[in-house]
Amino acid sequence: MAHDFISNFGLRGFLLLVLLALLIPKRTAAQQPALNLMPMPASVQAGTGSLRVDSSFSVVLTGHTEPRLERGVERFLEQLARQTAFPLNLKPAQYAHATLVIHTDHASKEIQEVGEDESYVLEVTTAGATLTAPTPLGTLYGLETFLQLVDVTSDGFAAPALTIQDHPRFPWRGLMIDSARHFIPLEVIRRNLNGMEAAKMNVFHWHLTDNQGFRVESKKFPKLQELGSDGLYYTQEEIRDLIAYARDRGIRVVPEFEMPGHSTAFFVGYPELASAPGPYEIDRRWGVMDPAMDPTNERTYKFLDEFIGEMAKLFADQFFHIGGDEVNGKQWDGNQKIQEYMRAHGLKNNQALQAYFSKRLQAIVAKHGKSMIGWDEILDPSLPKDVTIQSWRGPESLAAAARQGYRGILSNGYYLDLGWSAARHYAADPLSGDAANLSPEEKQRILGGESTMWTEYVSAENIDSRIWPRNAAIAERLWSPAEVRDPASMYARLDFLSPRLEWLGLTHRTCYWQMLHRIAGPAKREEFAALRTLADVVEPVKDYTREETAAVEATSLSPLNRVVDAVPLESDAGRRFGELVDKFIGTSCLDPDAGGRLRSRFTVWRDNPAKLQPLAQRSFLVNEVSVRSQDLSALAGIGLAALEAIAKRQPATDSWKSQQLAALEQMKKGKVQLLLIPVSAVQKLVEAAASGGTCASAKP
Repeated sequence: MAHDFISNFGLRGFLLLVLLALLIPKRTAAQQPALNLMPMPASVQAGTGSLRVDSSFSVVLTGHTEPRLERGVERFLEQLARQTAFPLNLKPAQYAHATLVIHTDHASKEIQEVGEDESYVLEVTTAGATLTAPTPLGTLYGLETFLQLVDVTSDGFAAPALTIQDHPRFPWRGLMIDSARHFIPLEVIRRNLNGMEAAKMNVFHWHLTDNQGFRVESKKFPKLQELGSDGLYYTQEEIRDLIAYARDRGIRVVPEFEMPGHSTAFFVGYPELASAPGPYEIDRRWGVMDPAMDPTNERTYKFLDEFIGEMAKLFADQFFHIGGDEVNGKQWDGNQKIQEYMRAHGLKNNQALQAYFSKRLQAIVAKHGKSMIGWDEILDPSLPKDVTIQSWRGPESLAAAARQGYRGILSNGYYLDLGWSAARHYAADPLSGDAANLSPEEKQRILGGESTMWTEYVSAENIDSRIWPRNAAIAERLWSPAEVRDPASMYARLDFLSPRLEWLGLTHRTCYWQMLHRIAGPAKREEFAALRTLADVVEPVKDYTREETAAVEATSLSPLNRVVDAVPLESDAGRRFGELVDKFIGTSCLDPDAGGRLRSRFTVWRDNPAKLQPLAQRSFLVNEVSVRSQDLSALAGIGLAALEAIAKRQPATDSWKSQQLAALEQMKKGKVQLLLIPVSAVQKLVEAAASGGTCASAKP
């Protein structure tokens, strides 16, 4: 065949084609035309045409098979049926000519481990698709990629023809959920595991104890949950079921039991563990509390030996997280017996005392077959090198641990509860800052990262909206090649992924609408629309400002029913408004469509307070945010004036500019713990008006 082709085409032409094939490199994921894939695969080679997906779609498993793979295929087909509304056979086919042929080489570890092969190759042609992977982990991830490829077209549902070769950048891609401060029911955990599977995250870090609650059943020490949980805890059988649920989705479950600090819930039932006499009760407040375990008491280690032994049998994963952060040392300083012990053993300060505790604790964890993880504060050269450091302080701390021979995980930059934008999380990287200067061997010790969902201001109702969809941007940072970094592309794909996540049971979009309806009560359509107009363009204040600006100190018993609890942590409408302003300015303010859309939006904002006022009179929760509605109206007035000045192509006066910028600075400040997101974009329009409409000084 090749000889005939060469004869017909000509040797010179054939050699030219070969040369071109060698010179044209395969496109990396970053060079690909837009695909709605998240995380973006390592390598994508575009094909021609597409594979039609209809009710005849079927799957066959070849090579290694196991019940977990069969269940994975069934979930895949259930999701595909939701996306297409086709009635599909939910069992793997028994014939060779299936639409999707899956080949898995061999089984993965019986207990999932860090660094297992998670790669896969997915090839889609007009005739069918093949998915090959060394282990079931890669197979599960490849199925998630295929689901993202299927979309509606003018000729039905289809997946584009292409070849994907994919593998993760980091072996540790985690999400931590804090079930201690606010108890998170199992059904909420499960649906977030579904989201993790879709985003190719493979570690669920479960924060199970803190000052506000002890959430695990202990059969050896039942007073832990009986007195330390308000009756809200997980039974051991429920935990086993959840671990199996996670394993089915390629997710490891790593438990965290906080010690020696953040441990008040231990002391409610067992005050003898503490460094100061009881009695103790569950803390309802937030912050760093004084109670801490007594590192000088041998009874502490006897108790922890039995407790960790029990929990080590319950949680199969190799890693066991002991917390270790934010010990203020006040109880240690005030205990004469502890001070005498420190002097007798040459422990010069509280840091040395905690290092002594950590070393004793590591030996217990290792005795029960586990590797210890802790937050930055446990790092000490005296600890064995199999300890892993989880860094909340930053890449510098992570790099320091790696240089000393310790493995590390980055969480700094991935604190979802701080309310940062997806773009800001997306910019954080485990190998940035000091970590970028590590040697290749040291970089290998950086296992990856974890997003964290601390729950001071989170309930079962709104937790999904605090995690998703921003968590998918972090998942991409940990999976995709380092050069996949374009925020605009990320947001475009995030907008595509977000509604699909709700097909998995997540409620990050629907809970917003439901919570606003409760806030509004029986409202007329136009009244509710006015509330939505305001709520769509505000965000909760960032970092720890909410605690610092609270009129009344919040506790674990405070209702999370305000507008600040309902609105997403990142405003899509606010972001898109900013993009529209940038587009307008990017055309030297000459785009009539963008200008008209801005004017229309400003008009709605200007008139919103009058429409919202009747509702504010009936609902104290709406009345609370009326001040921000007035600010939005004033902001619209500034925006309309800026557009009018730009249209004249004459520079606005310096005094007008100064007056508007001063007003905008006041609007940037948080009120009723809410930020008005479009302010910065309107500031760009004011700058453009001051430049005579040329927009030279206000370009994005």
